[in-house]
Formats: sequence, C-alpha cells, structure tokens
Amino acid sequence: FVTYANIDKFDPRAASDVSFSNELDRWILSELNQLVARVGKELDSYNPTDAGRAIGDFVDDLSNWYVRRSRRRFWKSENDADKMAAHSTLYRSLVTLSKLLAPFTPFVAEELYQNLVHPLFPEEPVSVHLAAFPAADPAWTDEQLAQDIHLAMKVCSLGLAARSKAGIKVR
Repeated sequence: FVTYANIDKFDPRAASDVSFSNELDRWILSELNQLVARVGKELDSYNPTDAGRAIGDFVDDLSNWYVRRSRRRFWKSENDADKMAAHSTLYRSLVTLSKLLAPFTPFVAEELYQNLVHPLFPEEPVSVHLAAFPAADPAWTDEQLAQDIHLAMKVCSLGLAARSKAGIKVR
C-alpha cells in the first residue's frame, strides 16, 4: 500500500469526500464493519481465538480478493476518483486492522499505525494502544452485496478446482 500510495502521492487527509461507488470498495468496507462488530463481540465474551480467526479471514479476503481485483485501479496512470476511492478504502481497512490487531499483535499493530496514521495526523493518539477501539457502523453493512460477492468467490473457487482436476493451467 505505502509504495503505491507514495507513487500516486495519495494523501488520506484529502480523501474525506471520496465516493465509494465501486462494488468492491463497498463490499470490503461492509466486511470490515462486520469484522469490527464481530471482534468486539468476541473480545467482550472473552473469546480471543474466534476474534483472531475472524481477523485472519478478513486479511485473506482483503489481500486475495480486494487487492487482487483492484490492481488495475491502483496501477492505472491517471489519478481519478476511482483510484482515490481504492486508495482510501485500502487505507481505511489497514488503519482499522491496526486497531483491531493491537490486543493480539501489539508490535505489528504499532508498526502499521506509525506508518499509516501518526505521520499524517499528529492530532491522533501517538500510539495505536492509545487510540479508541473501532466501533461498528451499521450504515456500512450491505448484506446483499456480501452474499453476492461470496457467491462469486465460491464460483471462482469451484472453477479453479475444476481446472486443477482437469489439469488445465490458469494462465
């Protein structure tokens, strides 16, 4: 993220009015919101194992589905609204992840926070461990979109399995 954001001179301070019209953006932000709710619930119930697993599943979806399918958006030469939305979505996801990870992997979470937040927002807490734990916002949840994307993921997975069984290479 940092490499591409620096190349594109992405500034999250200027991204406050970004419109998240892309379905992938809305999906991953919905998943992030659901993750925040689940991790909070699991930690409140003293169940860190399931909370950690949920974070791991989200990171898998973020890297293997969102980032991979958004590569063209990050790589294109013009800095348009779509590219700004992709950067903003990934930035928001990573900052929220750093806060969710703080109780589990304190040093990794701190490194993420120091790279993403502290240099740009000096008014924010100096450490992820002093920042407020994220709160879920039901307005970001889109159950229908989540079901649609998960169906597409399953179809892709079944297609890859069929190709593998038949010995057909992906590329």
